[in-house]
Amino acid sequence: MSLRFNYRSANEPAFQAMIKLETFVSKSGLDKKLYELIKIRASQINGCAYCLDMHTKDLRAMGETEQRINLIGVWHEAHDLFTEEEKAVLELTEAVTQISKAGVPKELYEKVRSYFDEKQYVNIVMAINVINNWNRIAISTGMYPECF
Repeated sequence: MSLRFNYRSANEPAFQAMIKLETFVSKSGLDKKLYELIKIRASQINGCAYCLDMHTKDLRAMGETEQRINLIGVWHEAHDLFTEEEKAVLELTEAVTQISKAGVPKELYEKVRSYFDEKQYVNIVMAINVINNWNRIAISTGMYPECF
């Protein structure tokens, strides 16, 4: 695999727009570990090696266990390793990342809302959208782990 081009230098205003979105989510009050779980799950679905490498390292640096990191992709079967709140967010991440399949079913919306208020729900959806954008940029420009 080879990097097609450095999108950051090719279009600095576009890169800065993404940084603003990332900054918004980072300062939204969303739990940092939960945000990393979102980033990893969306990146797994999208097949983004660059982002998976980055965010598993970030979550590991936050003190997360190898077991939980290794089992994010199969959280449905991991029973007690993830909290009910985390499971709801991971399920929402899957639904929003694959929005054309079934949208966000009412039952899922209600499950997530049982843990988060409207503002927090929007912050979570923004977090999911931001990592999906990063994944699409990385994949379409040929980014791979440690290419920069």
